Amino acid sequence: MSTKSIAEEVVTADPARRMSSEERRTQIIEAAIAVFGARGYVGSTTDEVARAASISQPYVVRLFGTKEKLFLAALEYCIDRLMDAFRAVQATADLQERKETMGQAYLRLLEVRGLHQLLSQAFLLGAHPVIGPAAREGFASVWHYLREAGFEPEEAQKFLATGMLINTMIGLRLTEEYGSDAGMTELFNECFPISVQMVLDAAPRIDEPW
Repeated sequence: MSTKSIAEEVVTADPARRMSSEERRTQIIEAAIAVFGARGYVGSTTDEVARAASISQPYVVRLFGTKEKLFLAALEYCIDRLMDAFRAVQATADLQERKETMGQAYLRLLEVRGLHQLLSQAFLLGAHPVIGPAAREGFASVWHYLREAGFEPEEAQKFLATGMLINTMIGLRLTEEYGSDAGMTELFNECFPISVQMVLDAAPRIDEPW
C-alpha cells in the first residue's frame, strides 16, 4: 500500500458528488485508525489525523471534540468491524472449519489500515479512566462471542492468542523479514498457511508512516 493519504484511497462512484457528513465522519475515523494504530494514542495528534484525511484540523475537532473522543470512536468502529466480520461467518457443525473461516475474516480486516494495531494500542490503555473501560468492554465482547459460538474456553483462548500474535507481527512490520530471515519466514508460514501473500501485500511496510 502506498503512503498517499487516506482521503486519496477513498474513491466514490461519482467524483463530483459531495461526500455526506456520515461519509466524511467515516473517512476521518479510518484516518484516525491508521494514525493511532501506527503512533499510539499518546503519540498521535488530531492534526496528524487531519493531514491523513486531507481535511482541516478544526473540522476534525468540530466533529469529535477531543482526541480522546476521536480515539473512542475509532475503537468502537474497529470492534464493530471485527464483530461484523465474525458474525458474517456461517455457523457450521464443524467448529475447526468455522475457526479457520473466522481467522481468514480477521486477516481480511487488513483492508482497514491500522485496525489490528489500534486494537493492540487500546488493550494497553487499561489504566486510562475513559479508554480503559471501553477497551475492556470490547475485549470481553469478543470472548463472549467466541464462547457463544461454541468455542470451549481453551479454544477461545488459543484463538485470541493467535490474534494477538498476528497483531504483534503486523505492528512490528515484520513483512520485510519474510524471505530474508528464516525464523520470521517460518513464523509467517505457520500463522498464514494459505494467506501469506495476502498479508505481505496488505500489511504496512517499515517506511510507511501508517
